[in-house]
Amino acid sequence: MTVAATKTKAEQALTVNFEAVAGKLPGGRAIAEARKAAIGAFAALGLPHRRIEEWKYTDLRVALKEALPPAIGGGKVSARQIDGALETLAELDAYRIVFVDGVHAPDLSATGGAKGLEITPLAAALARSGDGLIREGAPGQEAVIALNTAFMTDGAVVSIAKGAELARPLLLVFARSGEQGRLVTTRNVVKLAAGARATVIEAHVALPGAAPGQANALSEVSLGEGAHLAHVEVTLAGDAASHLATWLATLGKGATYRAFQLTAATGLSRSNVFATFKGEGAKLDISGLFLGRGTEHIDTTLVVDHAVPGCESRELFKGVLADRARGVFQGKVIVRPHAQKSDGKQMAKALLLSADAEFDSKPELEIYADDVICGHGSTAAELDGDLLFYLRARGIPLEEARALLVESFIGEAIDKIEDERVREALSTLAKHRLPQLSGARAPDAA
Repeated sequence: MTVAATKTKAEQALTVNFEAVAGKLPGGRAIAEARKAAIGAFAALGLPHRRIEEWKYTDLRVALKEALPPAIGGGKVSARQIDGALETLAELDAYRIVFVDGVHAPDLSATGGAKGLEITPLAAALARSGDGLIREGAPGQEAVIALNTAFMTDGAVVSIAKGAELARPLLLVFARSGEQGRLVTTRNVVKLAAGARATVIEAHVALPGAAPGQANALSEVSLGEGAHLAHVEVTLAGDAASHLATWLATLGKGATYRAFQLTAATGLSRSNVFATFKGEGAKLDISGLFLGRGTEHIDTTLVVDHAVPGCESRELFKGVLADRARGVFQGKVIVRPHAQKSDGKQMAKALLLSADAEFDSKPELEIYADDVICGHGSTAAELDGDLLFYLRARGIPLEEARALLVESFIGEAIDKIEDERVREALSTLAKHRLPQLSGARAPDAA
């Protein structure tokens, strides 16, 4: 006998909310049909829960008590508000595309003079045809991707021409505003042709006074032969906000994909990364830093698929957790039977600043080839008492000593960022938050 699972309040509301806004979402008939199929798929699947292995540490069916109404139409905000939310990222000399509440804000965007760069708002691309902008879901993530397909309002479709090299980073800003909580759903499509080089930064931020919200953001990344992309994501969505992010990346022959994620000041965060090697000799280097306090929950889940021979993958994630914050790292490296000469390594480390903080780590290797080099590791520890004593013995106050040790711990992850300007901006952004975790005074405090 088959017993149907009872739908939660949030699951029921998501289906009802879709019916209410379906006619207002961008795209022609084909896109509308794809959206309808996607919400149907979600209705059958429901929200991911702990009985699904990939979601055993982040039960969305329990965590999401309600589904907020979808955001339709962007709020009116100023450039100063955007800069304030971006913090040190606002100081970068970068091409900038801004989306407010899931809608492109052309008056806040500037990409002039970028040779080889073509950017189209997703809403406009969907209205024209939408061909190639709807992708099948990845294993274990159908529900989240289905929701993104059903509700997506806007995003950036980025194309970088063959052999082009962007002189400045491309900053994609996704800001949430408004006094009413909303669900913001965005999708980016980033394609680099053969030999192209670029740095793309996604910043998901909440403006001052914005109500707690929910977000579902998806980015599809495709690297042509010999292309090089540095992809950075910064998530500062708000203390009571929930943020679901999915990256789907494919690497062509000889391509290099260097990715970095920084997550802080977000109530519930789940980041899914699926990277597949499509051409031999490609390299992947993904790293990240998560800073949790209060009851924040930060989950990073990776699946790296060595589907062809001779590719290299590196993953390094570090987390600092205070109070009752919880961090999760799940990393799986798959080596297919014919993917000889694969080289894959991953490491996750957490620094626990409270006895109530928690770190769950599940590194995995699935190896079906013989001639490979693969390894993984994971650690969780408190601050080193001997080092703390050493610093205090030299006259450094306890709070400052703790902050220095935490800063040293996170440095290895941030140093993975190649671009010095981006590295310095993110380093400063992270350091400004360390006193909140370590118990030290802020740098400008008396």
